[in-house]
Amino acid sequence: MGNVCEIFLTKGVGRHKEKLASFEMALRNAQLATYNLVRVSSILPPGARIVSRERAIRELQHGQILFAVISETATKEPHRLIAASIGIAKPKDPDHYGYLSEHSSFGERGGVAGDYAEDLAAQMLATTLGVPFDPDSSYDERRELWKISGKIVYSRNITQTAVGHKDGLWTTVVAAAVFATPPLRLGD
Repeated sequence: MGNVCEIFLTKGVGRHKEKLASFEMALRNAQLATYNLVRVSSILPPGARIVSRERAIRELQHGQILFAVISETATKEPHRLIAASIGIAKPKDPDHYGYLSEHSSFGERGGVAGDYAEDLAAQMLATTLGVPFDPDSSYDERRELWKISGKIVYSRNITQTAVGHKDGLWTTVVAAAVFATPPLRLGD
């Protein structure tokens, strides 16, 4: 994977009568269940590149320790809409760090939850870059301001939604930004 920090985005949904097993099923669906995940805070390293999940997973080893920013939401309530989202904001300057944000919600459609997470990451980055913004203006207005400033070059999100199982099984959604690092296993 080289010296540049590479991350991949993934998402999944799981259902089971047990909450923990539902989370495990969501991790399986996201292709993360065979790794040891360590949750980290929301800084995107300078110059980080986003690569495809498929490419990153080809180079990983089962049992490997992976650092990740993870959002999760679970419900046992039938027909309840849930969402988990990760937002990303990268600065134009490759020597400056960016932000990842996690957002979990109930009753929000995927587009709304995703836009919120993306907006949150961009707001956090904007404050470190000195880009003024009005938190009461609409997301699209702020996005345009950030583009005009020329300091934020890239923002996006990955979002997973699901509706609570009709028979009351646990339903869990996850979204993650995973740092694809060289193998680090327990005992190393």
